[in-house]
Amino acid sequence: MADAKLNPVAHDHNEFLAKARKRKGFTEAYEALELEYQVASQMLKARARAGLTQDAVAERMGTTKSAISRLESAGKHAPSLETLKRYAEAVGCELQVRLVPAKGA
Repeated sequence: MADAKLNPVAHDHNEFLAKARKRKGFTEAYEALELEYQVASQMLKARARAGLTQDAVAERMGTTKSAISRLESAGKHAPSLETLKRYAEAVGCELQVRLVPAKGA
């Protein structure tokens, strides 16, 4: 099953955000989780570039598909740096963490 071909579902994120921002409280909640969404987005892009399914990543990491799904879901789970490193290796990437001076600092 780990060799299953990746078939991404078409998703227009900008269109999704435009609709979602109309909901009361969405913008504030989304902005509060901005970093988590950025990390999740990078994870999904890396997995897609590698052409891997969640099952394949799970097998490479020695875990379950549901654990990978949780890792890729912003705001629901805060993975450790070690877990992020293992995920990066599983999708053929290197984990890099940077601290960037805040704007206006």
